[in-house]
Amino acid sequence: MPTPSMEDYIEQIYSLIETKGYARVSDIAESLSVHPSSVTKMVQKLDKDEYLVYEKYRGLILTEKGKMVGKRLLDRHALLEQFLELIGVDKEDILYNVEGIEHHLTRSALERIREVIQYFEADNTRIQELRMLQKK
Repeated sequence: MPTPSMEDYIEQIYSLIETKGYARVSDIAESLSVHPSSVTKMVQKLDKDEYLVYEKYRGLILTEKGKMVGKRLLDRHALLEQFLELIGVDKEDILYNVEGIEHHLTRSALERIREVIQYFEADNTRIQELRMLQKK
């Protein structure tokens, strides 16, 4: 099971590969606001734990295990963003809140959140009622 820090790296690597087609140490460092040496250490650990294959100066690729975890993490992140937006959290606070809670929720809690989203999206009047409650 990856640690929260490992999850952050896997999620970012997965996202970079999905959007750019590749993930370099410098790209990862920039997107996570860390030093490249920190990225190299983590990438080596992720390689050892078989989430990716890393060859110094040649780059990295996610293993099937890494892709599966990366997709799950990206989906979790998107779900939490959607939920916080749905319940009316200010847009400028959503990312901060997601980063703060995403590593602390069980799969069961995430499924309940998914169900709440589905409940509100099934009938738009429910969202309107929620907005009315928030204005009081």
